[in-house]
Amino acid sequence: MFGSDLTIFQPRRRFSPSRLRWLAALLFAVAALAQQGWYPTEGVLLKYRVNLFFGQEPPGAPDGFVLSRVSSITTDSEGNVYVFQRGKRADPLVVFDKDGRFVRSWGKGMFVNPHNVRFDPEENIWITDNQGHQVFKCTKEGKVLMTLGVKGQRGADETHFGGPSDVAFAKNGDFYVSDGYQNSRIVRFNKEGKYLASWGKRGSGPGEFNVVHALAIDSTGKIYASDMLNDRIQIFDSDGKFLQQWTHLGAVPGLYMASNNELWALAIRSHEENDASAGLAGKILKIDTATGDILGSMSSPGHSIHVDKDRNIWIGSLAGNAFKWSPIPAKN
Repeated sequence: MFGSDLTIFQPRRRFSPSRLRWLAALLFAVAALAQQGWYPTEGVLLKYRVNLFFGQEPPGAPDGFVLSRVSSITTDSEGNVYVFQRGKRADPLVVFDKDGRFVRSWGKGMFVNPHNVRFDPEENIWITDNQGHQVFKCTKEGKVLMTLGVKGQRGADETHFGGPSDVAFAKNGDFYVSDGYQNSRIVRFNKEGKYLASWGKRGSGPGEFNVVHALAIDSTGKIYASDMLNDRIQIFDSDGKFLQQWTHLGAVPGLYMASNNELWALAIRSHEENDASAGLAGKILKIDTATGDILGSMSSPGHSIHVDKDRNIWIGSLAGNAFKWSPIPAKN
């Protein structure tokens, strides 16, 4: 499925034997997915080329710098890349320029377990810590503008979270938090961070959840919620009224809504397969929001997905990598 479209950018560092074995296993898994896949192929084959080693030994990085267990990636309007990672040999939030050069890093000691990172329309960066039970609004440089939740304290009231996983932003400035690991709800706040409402409980019925993992909002205000362990996406109006569900996509760890209502998902056939493959299974899907039909797909492991203004697809992989999928220009 990848064929000549798979381009690997070799890093300069000499990897340890254990790292090389892991990379070999990753490449084998990707190749196996490419050959076997899910049949029939969903939509058209997306034509992209992958860099498996983005952020490895970047120019300008401090000595000893290593990315590890990348949980999320986003980009700003200038094309800078923000990588959220869980390793000990780099700060949690690492910023690169569009060419992959190290710019800055921050966040040491702030988070228990980095989970997701998003920009709001004003280019404030929002961060979820799913084990610290907190959500942060920050500047690009790391100044904290708002903190929701109490570090290390789990709860399900107006001031506490239980495993928050993602944030999504409405046109009117309200934002929604998927409070999805220990709690099973979506929480709505106004622009100033005032609690407005919440909905959901543990279960498998409409409006019930078993790990709300990712959120996306379209231009009409509809909310798309990845109900990870129920292997579905649930769709709600802005007030939390259940509208419909999609069960044909499997388990969906990552969602991204482009400005033109183009929905992208990172999906695995089931959460059991995700567990069995140690996160090395999966597909990138381009989805029609009106019908749920899959417009295009290609194989890729990962935990989170982001699409930038140049249509590069960024994948955060808990196996330890940041993947950059770049579109292949059409041949004349």
